[in-house]
Amino acid sequence: MACFVVPGTEAIVVTAAAVLLKKYEQNRAQMKLHSDGASTEAPVRTGFARKLFWLADLLWGGVILLAFEHLWHGEVVPFFPFLTAATEGPEAVSEMLSEMVSVGVLMAVLVTVIWVAMVLVSAAIEKRPAPQKAEASV
Repeated sequence: MACFVVPGTEAIVVTAAAVLLKKYEQNRAQMKLHSDGASTEAPVRTGFARKLFWLADLLWGGVILLAFEHLWHGEVVPFFPFLTAATEGPEAVSEMLSEMVSVGVLMAVLVTVIWVAMVLVSAAIEKRPAPQKAEASV
């Protein structure tokens, strides 16, 4: 009924953290550029803010799909209290909260574990040495 609320909450927190971290990384890059004065070619690395946006995208995609599915089946309505279980009595609310704790938390954890695997694969790819350019013989 409301399993998408838990990943939705995580998506809000992760998106806010990613936006703040992106601003911090941009400010830090500008300060380093102004202090160095010289441009050195460093290996290209994906910033952690961008990786957090990957997690946010995964979470938001799942939340939107689940919210649409629940809306389609009439479990979510576009007027207060939004969740039909909230109007059906204490038993329905108890079942809704139980689903949020079991299914919602499991989905949020599973998506986060998949994201961690993506970050580890990305880090492994970034650590590989760059391929050497072949000298053209004339």
